[in-house]
Amino acid sequence: MISLLSPAKKLNFKKMLRNCEASQPVFKEQASKLATVASKLNTIELSKLMNISSNLASLNKERFDQFSNNPIPEQTKQAAFAFAGDTYSGLSAEIIDPKNHDFFQNNIRILSGLYGILRPFDVIQPYRLEMGSKLKTNESSNLYEFWNDKLAESLKIDLENHSNKSLINLASEEYFKAVALSAKNNFKIITPKFYEVKNGNKKLISFYAKKARGLMARFIVSNRIVEPDDIRDFNLEAYKFEEKTDNDQVYIFVRKSKT
Repeated sequence: MISLLSPAKKLNFKKMLRNCEASQPVFKEQASKLATVASKLNTIELSKLMNISSNLASLNKERFDQFSNNPIPEQTKQAAFAFAGDTYSGLSAEIIDPKNHDFFQNNIRILSGLYGILRPFDVIQPYRLEMGSKLKTNESSNLYEFWNDKLAESLKIDLENHSNKSLINLASEEYFKAVALSAKNNFKIITPKFYEVKNGNKKLISFYAKKARGLMARFIVSNRIVEPDDIRDFNLEAYKFEEKTDNDQVYIFVRKSKT
């Protein structure tokens, strides 16, 4: 069983963790190729490509220009610690017990527009390139075409050593789309959804749902969960399992609204 996360736009590269494993991304060469393609775009083109401000476009232009095929340690950080958005505040990788680091590395994957797929301790360089970006290469018109079946095939290889071949989809729709078509033919896919309940009504609130995905990933790692049904015991921050829907492919978790 492998759980999938999306990356984050917000990054934290202040300090690399020297006391943790540092592994290399599986698709390191492909990442370098995409970074080279992106580096040839000017700031106006990058701004349009990613729908970002001119200031952010300038920052990411600089990042792509400085992207190295063989970066020194000071230029990198392990993925699970480098991403700093809502999901990663829930994951809180820094508080995961070191005795669970091997399980963390083997059972969590982060989908990425630039790197394709990452293990938690794979080192990355600062970047922003969302999976939905229509970055053109010689052989593809967007990142979905570029990655094609590569990511699902990588997951298939990773799952060969797992007793349960399921995927727990904790990624956004944009990112899961990169593996969905191929994955549906190869794996059982379970998608947890997280709702806030107020006055008897369930509502999916983006901020809380994103954080809950990270919380779920941490719960899976901390409890070394290898069977999908065991995620129903998830109870962090007052969430509780309610029901399965969509032919048992969606697990609904709820909690009382904080507002």
